[in-house]
Amino acid sequence: MPYSQIKKWREDKWEEHQYSSHALNDFHDELMKNVFDAALQKHVAECGPVPCRYAWFVMGSAGRFEQAIISDQDHGLVYEEENNETNQYFITFGKELAKGLNEVGYPYCDGNVMSSNPIWSKSLKEWEVQLKKWLTEESFESIRFLLIFYDARVLIGDDVFCKKLKHLIHDYIKKNPRFLERLLENTQHVKKAVGIFHQFLTESHGSHAGSIDLKQSGFFPYVNNVRLLAMKENLESTSTLSRLKDLYSMSNYKEDLCWCSGEFEKLLQYRLQFHRKTTENYDDIHYLNIKELNKDERKDMKHILLNGQKLQNYTQSVIKGTIET
Repeated sequence: MPYSQIKKWREDKWEEHQYSSHALNDFHDELMKNVFDAALQKHVAECGPVPCRYAWFVMGSAGRFEQAIISDQDHGLVYEEENNETNQYFITFGKELAKGLNEVGYPYCDGNVMSSNPIWSKSLKEWEVQLKKWLTEESFESIRFLLIFYDARVLIGDDVFCKKLKHLIHDYIKKNPRFLERLLENTQHVKKAVGIFHQFLTESHGSHAGSIDLKQSGFFPYVNNVRLLAMKENLESTSTLSRLKDLYSMSNYKEDLCWCSGEFEKLLQYRLQFHRKTTENYDDIHYLNIKELNKDERKDMKHILLNGQKLQNYTQSVIKGTIET
């Protein structure tokens, strides 16, 4: 199926999948798989058959099954063989894949987290070397890349490769539990949207004046802190809700965080409720104008945002060892 045909199908079918975040993300998965198939068919015709086993994985909100209506690209490749010809085959394919996704409606990633970038397209052995470097180097960029990779979810191919790579991370954390505090440092700088007098702290200038940054102030406290707890407990699940479900199987988390899933589900629903237009751009989708909320919704939103801060404080206590789990 040509990219133009996939794009038209996307535009024709959006409204049928906007009744829930789960339905929307199922549709995203289907779209991205169709783009992958079209890109692969084109690449095989030009460069020959796929040389070895591989996996294509998505990261970011796609990896966590939490995409909004508009979402940019975050994806990578891992493959079995290690040689120059195979590397060139997959990096060329990655460029075609990124091009196809962009044409269908997934903008290029500003941070270049795409299969077209050699950092995110490697053989299994090269990935192992790179992850070990990220783990031991502990620079801000290395930690950021590591946290991005941890949300990887295989969409096409053998998931055994990503499982092996994540086990490498888990093993390192088991041997170096203080490393979690280094991860914590990278995720604790959050843009607050509720002040000390429980007033909304909205954007004061620009096109989003009067709005709160739902990505930075709403989603990040939940996503980042639940991810850290998942890393501490060696969980393989990737979505925030599935991670919370796995955490709830441990008695202390179930008692301490019983409220968390409900708050995050409401956050997903608010974003879906107020951003239903595919004509919006990628930046707009992350902002929520407070004037669009009624009195009860404002109260509810403040509660969700404040509980995000509560989760952040709780996670900090767990990682630093002041709360036993």
